[in-house]
Amino acid sequence: MSRASLFIALAAAVVPTAARAQTSAVGTILPGVKMGGSANVRVLGHLPLGGFFRVADVALDQETGRPFAYAAQSLDRSGFTAIDVTDPEHARVLLRWTIDHPESHRGLGAVRARYFRTAKGTFLAVGVSFDAGSPDADLAAIIFDVSGLPDTSRVREVARIRSSAAGGVRDLFAYKHSDGRPLLFVATNAAFAEVYDLDAVVAGRGAAAAVARIPIPAFGVHDGGGDGYTGMFVGYDPSTGNDKFYGAGAGGYFVYDISDVAKPRLLTSIVGAAGVLRGSAIIPTPDARYAVTATGYQYSPLRIFDLTEGLRGIEQTVSRPIGAWTADWHDAVRSADVRWPLAFVSSYEDGLQIFNMVDPKNPVTVGWYYTCLCAHQTGFGTTAAPQGESTVNGAVGVDVRNRDGMIAVADANSGLWLLRLDGFGGWRGEDWGVPNVSSVQDWSRGAVAKPVTSAIP
Repeated sequence: MSRASLFIALAAAVVPTAARAQTSAVGTILPGVKMGGSANVRVLGHLPLGGFFRVADVALDQETGRPFAYAAQSLDRSGFTAIDVTDPEHARVLLRWTIDHPESHRGLGAVRARYFRTAKGTFLAVGVSFDAGSPDADLAAIIFDVSGLPDTSRVREVARIRSSAAGGVRDLFAYKHSDGRPLLFVATNAAFAEVYDLDAVVAGRGAAAAVARIPIPAFGVHDGGGDGYTGMFVGYDPSTGNDKFYGAGAGGYFVYDISDVAKPRLLTSIVGAAGVLRGSAIIPTPDARYAVTATGYQYSPLRIFDLTEGLRGIEQTVSRPIGAWTADWHDAVRSADVRWPLAFVSSYEDGLQIFNMVDPKNPVTVGWYYTCLCAHQTGFGTTAAPQGESTVNGAVGVDVRNRDGMIAVADANSGLWLLRLDGFGGWRGEDWGVPNVSSVQDWSRGAVAKPVTSAIP
């Protein structure tokens, strides 16, 4: 039996045991609070970072010899924290950076953390969101040079990206394009995603660093929450030789060919799906065939769509999911990060959830850990009165370190968690017979150049 087949069999085999563990783990210490997790998910370390809604995202440095995590921090801690995770059990804060005069800034603050590399070093992009009328309402991202870590005296701010749309950033995605350029995709309240050449950004070339815009198609039916993108993913498709942009936002989900990033070409869309007026997140499988999507609202599951007929032009749009998954239908789901055949989910109140999608029509939960330590519907209200009655609480970000399989979860309520799934010691697409495509970029070599025949059915 191949390594891939063995792991799939083992992952599927834990389900009955895991289901029993979930039942016994709920409400055993605090009434109404989900505690613990499945027997195959182990806590390596936990670091509180300021209390309710002070953490918004996490990025793990993927480079060998750089054992660092970066947490975006919100509200009165607006900025980021750099953490040494060499010894996860004793993870330690290296640096806290907070924007000047945080008390005068209204809004969520820092909401995204994305690390990237250029020829000049390693950098961190921190996406921020401040309300209209607040200082820095037009600020979308702050770029830091973190090459010198763990020497914090060498960390410095190198650039700020501002937007014509007030209200700051919704999402960031850093990508190594097949033409060799490191690019940053920035989604704000505007009806497009802005694309920046990161070499130009770190060189201080200002407006000249903006190289393209990816429009969101005008779509009359959405939830009224603005016309822009809310979530993004960018990846190379070795089967076609194209760079592809996946955007979630008003009306649904949209896929573009951005091989020539200055001339984006819409390939297909997911619109008209039952219960979907706005997409909040989208991530494709490594072969670009399936898309795992989120809407972000309570009671809505993750939906899995087969993009084949849309990409081949057989259907103008895709509207029927082939599969769906949720941890608890009472709650909401934030987003997923795919390492085929597994999806690692930041599932708000339900913490980290992991499901196996080797059969995309029948995704199966294989592990979880409840990180929120919160009662149901005690989540975020508004920036003026954060403590509300929503399910927006708990796990809001997840990242997986490909080289060794360590999982980092940003929990808005309880801080940073470092975890491990038994049997998952890292991820490389070739080991599974699929393209080596995930949210993790190969900043040295760039996109895969040769076609790959996918093993995904």
